[in-house]
Amino acid sequence: MQNNIKKIVKIAGFSVFFLLIILYAFFRSKDLIFGVKIRNINIKNDMTVTSNILEITGVAKNAIFLSLDGREISVDQKGDFDETIALLPGYNIINIKAKDKFGNVDEKNYQLIYEQALGN
Repeated sequence: MQNNIKKIVKIAGFSVFFLLIILYAFFRSKDLIFGVKIRNINIKNDMTVTSNILEITGVAKNAIFLSLDGREISVDQKGDFDETIALLPGYNIINIKAKDKFGNVDEKNYQLIYEQALGN
């Protein structure tokens, strides 16, 4: 009876130990597993704007490189970015591309229409 209890305690101890190792490995590698994500962009697809100056803000989680229409923009340590662009009259396409340290890429494209106010 004593041997069975010792055996069960030993197996349970090893199981908990290996479970903790697996959980630790998952949390340390979550950036590799989930990759880079672009989120919380303040513009919408097929949006119509009346100002030719547009401020774009958002979050590029886990990004080390971020570009807006092919031009590199800065990202803080939390992944927040804030950039201002000028729109041309009519149809505009905005491309946001993020890359992480493992080479994973997330890319978003937004189509906007800039309508000039009459008299401008």
